[in-house]
Parts: sequence; C-alpha cells; structure tokens
Amino acid sequence: MTTTAHTSPATVSNIGALIGTGVVAAVTASAATMAVAAAGHAAGISLDISGAPIPVTGFGVLTAVFSLIGVVIAAVLSRFARRPQRTFIRTTVVLTVLSLVPDVIVDAGTATKALLMLTHLVAAAIMIPALARRLAA
Repeated sequence: MTTTAHTSPATVSNIGALIGTGVVAAVTASAATMAVAAAGHAAGISLDISGAPIPVTGFGVLTAVFSLIGVVIAAVLSRFARRPQRTFIRTTVVLTVLSLVPDVIVDAGTATKALLMLTHLVAAAIMIPALARRLAA
C-alpha cells in the first residue's frame, strides 16, 4: 500500500508567498546591514575582529544566509506548528538574542561590538515582521 501526499493549492500558494516575501526581506536586510556597517565604518568604528577586518560585503552575505535560514524555519513552522506566527516570533526573538552572544565575547572594541549587535537587530527588525505577517496566527 502506498500513500500520496496531497498538498492543496492554497498551501503551495502560501508557501510560495512566504518564500517570495522572505527573499525580498533577505535582500533588504542584507542591504541594510551593509549600510549600517558602512556608516559605522565611515564614522570611525573599526570593523576589525581579532585584528582582521570584516569586509562590508561580509555583513550582507551572512545576513542573507541566516535570513534564508529564517525563511526555512518559517516554512517548516507554517506546515507543522499549531500557531505558526506565534511560534515563529518566539523562536526568532530567542535566536536573535542568542546571536548577540558572540558579539559580546568577540575580541573587538566596544564600539565594534555595538555595531555588530546593531546589524543583528536591524536584520531581525526587517525579517521577523515580514515573515510573521505571512504566517497564520
């Protein structure tokens, strides 16, 4: 006996909309974190960690990677969570707070640490609401 998974067109459409929104938000968040890093650097804040400089584009690349992981989390929760929006918001807020821990302990100046944390918060402020709006309450 075999079983076939039946996915309704509404489910596929919702996932597609979620992914589309997520990709646009990821691009926006990546650009925003690069802008924050560039502005901080222009204001005299070092982008060096342990003596090695972080390129401004590195902020964008890492933001894109982790933002797309967030899209995957949202897609999985939309399929399996009883309350996807609430679960997503709680999960991503906790992950955002945890993402600040390495910034606190990294070998860098105080201003650099603050700038790194700001980029995490900027990305989260863009990604979390954009994806949460697409999830069922």
